[in-house]
Amino acid sequence: MAGSRQSRMAAYGALLLIGCVFTPTLALSPTLKDKTCPYGDYPTEAGICCNKCSPGFKLVHMCHAEGMRSNCTPCPADQYMDQMNYSPKCMRCKQCKESKQEVQESKCERHRDTICRCKDGYYQFTIDSETTECRRCSQCGLDEKAVQICTPKTNTVCKCKENYHRVKRKCEPCKNCTTDCEHLCKLLPSHNPTVLEERQNGFFINVLAGVVAAAFILLMLVFYVTYITTKRCNEKTTVAPPLELSDEVQILVKKTEESSSNSDNMAVPQATVVEMDPSKLPDCVPLEVKFGDLINILLEMVPVSQVRQLVRSLGVSDIVIDRALQDHCFSIREAHYQMFRAWAEMSPLSGSGSGGRSGMLHSAKLQELLHTLRKMHLGRTAEELERVYSIQ
Repeated sequence: MAGSRQSRMAAYGALLLIGCVFTPTLALSPTLKDKTCPYGDYPTEAGICCNKCSPGFKLVHMCHAEGMRSNCTPCPADQYMDQMNYSPKCMRCKQCKESKQEVQESKCERHRDTICRCKDGYYQFTIDSETTECRRCSQCGLDEKAVQICTPKTNTVCKCKENYHRVKRKCEPCKNCTTDCEHLCKLLPSHNPTVLEERQNGFFINVLAGVVAAAFILLMLVFYVTYITTKRCNEKTTVAPPLELSDEVQILVKKTEESSSNSDNMAVPQATVVEMDPSKLPDCVPLEVKFGDLINILLEMVPVSQVRQLVRSLGVSDIVIDRALQDHCFSIREAHYQMFRAWAEMSPLSGSGSGGRSGMLHSAKLQELLHTLRKMHLGRTAEELERVYSIQ
């Protein structure tokens, strides 16, 4: 009996020794996550290298074993995919809007989006880094001539015609010898070098005196403007205007402030981001939307007094909000634009992963926005977004 017990203990000891010997080796062995795939492939959760779908195709089924290839299918009509991807959905083709003076330059194909341009007589005006619009080409005045005609990309460039010079944005006939009216310099009655030198010296003295006086006035003006600007920016940063909140939201804010005052942690609670599986979204929901256009709609629809409350509810911190107000204290619209942009870019879904592109907002973020708008009693804004992006 004792011998049998000793044999079992010896066996356990041998197994323990073997485990200690091979454990470091196993720890140093590469994991599936560290596996390097060939160019154009991507590692799955199972550690298998699967090929991406080519532009113009979307993923149907990923590969299930080494040596197998993913099952891809062409994008359907009115949809496209312009890069290598493993996305289960293609993106909707852009529609050129005649109401915005756009015409189609090239139609949408499976591997590229529709290309629109401004129609004749209009040019593309850049509003910001993400937004443009077609504006009517400028016409030269009676005393002007065009040095560059209007194109779909650039506006008309005009200058004063011969023997005219520009005065306060208008072209007027030349009356004196100036840089723009050099033809009159030859008609001066006196060409005596001594007289000309005396006139030049007097002119320079007058100019110097004027420059000194203007510099002094400008310096005083800069000090005054700097003082007023700093004061206003500080007031905007430290004293937020009262928000028009509903009764339910006021109760929630009050409870949050009471809990924050009893805790050493002063962090603002972040909104929960609901991540949705793109493969389970209905076909009517776009996989990605251009958040530059989305933000412009929000700036038009959401009342100014509720913008900061909205971005806080979406998870933007007070530090980011205050920084936007300080950096753009002269333009509250630009400050609000930067707040919404910070929300759109703070999630990995707005980057280039999973077939996404820079400047694009994932549909899960759009659904989060719609849900938050309705909680804040901004249902009209939510309905407008659903109409624009054809969400049912």
